[in-house]
Amino acid sequence: MRIRIEGRDLPGASCGPSPQRPQGHANIHVGVQRRNKPGELLGLVRGDAPRAAWDLDCVVKESGDGGVEFTGPYIQGGPGRRFIYLSWGVIEDDGTFTMFRRAKLMLDAVPSDVARRAATSGELVGVVGLSDDKGNPRCAAVGPSAIEWSAGR
Repeated sequence: MRIRIEGRDLPGASCGPSPQRPQGHANIHVGVQRRNKPGELLGLVRGDAPRAAWDLDCVVKESGDGGVEFTGPYIQGGPGRRFIYLSWGVIEDDGTFTMFRRAKLMLDAVPSDVARRAATSGELVGVVGLSDDKGNPRCAAVGPSAIEWSAGR
């Protein structure tokens, strides 16, 4: 099965200061973090791109409570607490990625009927706005009001 994440409303390539970086953040990019490997990112996209999209291979199986569980190399968390990390960071002058915040796309918030249809169709699609209410990169747990899940194909 495939999970497709479609990002819209990206925040731009820079944002204001933080305690770790008083001069602000420039050359911002976002990508999907590999499970247990914060330094391995799939599909880095510049923060001022018109949109972003990532396709993740995963396995879907029945869960103990009659729902479905998603697992795969880019799926984080344990049973009943699965999520996808979108990592925001700066591409430094030497090419390294320095993460400064992450967003958690909560897979347990996918409506059960949508998850079941996606398991049948072979694709789950999440459309998410990547800017928070202040225009900064979206971070923390992304709840149902900020992401729209649907079965693809």
